[in-house]
Amino acid sequence: MTSFRGSPENSIEILNIVPLQGPGGIFAPSCEAAISLAVEEINSGTGILGRELRATHIDGGREPGEVALEVSALLATGMVHAITGWHTSAVRRAVTRVNAGRVPYLFATDHEGLDERPPGLFLVGSDPGRQLLPALRWLRREFGARRWAIIGNDYVWPRRTAEVVRAELAERGALSLEEFVPLEEFVPFGADFEGFLSDPRLDRADGVIVLLVGADVARFNRQFAQIGRDERQLRVSPAVDDNVLLAGGAKANRNLYVPSSFFVNGPASRERAERYRRLHGDFAPKLTNFSNTEYEAIRTLCAMAKAAGSLDVRRLHEVVGELGSIETATGTIGFDGNQVLFPSYIARAEGVEFEVLDRLCA
Repeated sequence: MTSFRGSPENSIEILNIVPLQGPGGIFAPSCEAAISLAVEEINSGTGILGRELRATHIDGGREPGEVALEVSALLATGMVHAITGWHTSAVRRAVTRVNAGRVPYLFATDHEGLDERPPGLFLVGSDPGRQLLPALRWLRREFGARRWAIIGNDYVWPRRTAEVVRAELAERGALSLEEFVPLEEFVPFGADFEGFLSDPRLDRADGVIVLLVGADVARFNRQFAQIGRDERQLRVSPAVDDNVLLAGGAKANRNLYVPSSFFVNGPASRERAERYRRLHGDFAPKLTNFSNTEYEAIRTLCAMAKAAGSLDVRRLHEVVGELGSIETATGTIGFDGNQVLFPSYIARAEGVEFEVLDRLCA
């Protein structure tokens, strides 16, 4: 193991933005534990560019402008070398503006798809075209599910993702868009779902696309199951991890399907889960599909820095564009511009665990 001097001048400081409050707060313990695994593994070698890696966590569950103000102040010190985190796309937009390409920013959760690719931003989570849309095609093929209601929180990720879904369904042409999507609703964080669940238009749907965040997903699942809709309608959501299953309870998760690039019991993941358990013990927060994306973000940053010989944003983009893929300690990852590419899978919730069913093809 490399021995690092314990001074800021000999370290790489990563700012990790994760909700410590609000509906996304249930993910914070898992995300912070996953990052600490990546940091431990990297520092047991040569660190990043021969320097010790450190992570500082700030609360991404506040208003986007408030988060961005703190990030801006920390960037002004010159002691932040990279940004990552699991947080909403609304926070991502605000942080991207204040970062303005100064340091690499690895957004470590799924997103709505970006028309613009601002400098410094690297997308470690997936977009709807690589996960949700293939999952909808799979569910149509396997179960004949064609008509979907949509419930989401009222901000950019759910609304833009719903637009992508509507465009996909409209291309099928056999039905009107109103028949393909009979009901769509966007609600504030913490809202009740009684109106949506009692709307007669919901009866015309084969299933529900759930674009809620954290604890809101768990509450929706409980209400959905309590009125028996889980017996006759599917749900699909890219916003579910093991924490959401646990928060909802086993009875809330019947007929719930989740697309993701990682499941702890999925392909090539058991060894990583064992390393996580050895570091944190048997009673640690679970390593989940969401917290694993944080792990991958740190590993990706390390690999990009090694390939570029620098954390300079322009140089990182050049290397990623030239190579198209890079080697990390966990395997080869590809890039489509600033989008990191991972294979996607679909799983079904079985109580409070996942059963991986198939690999999805975009």
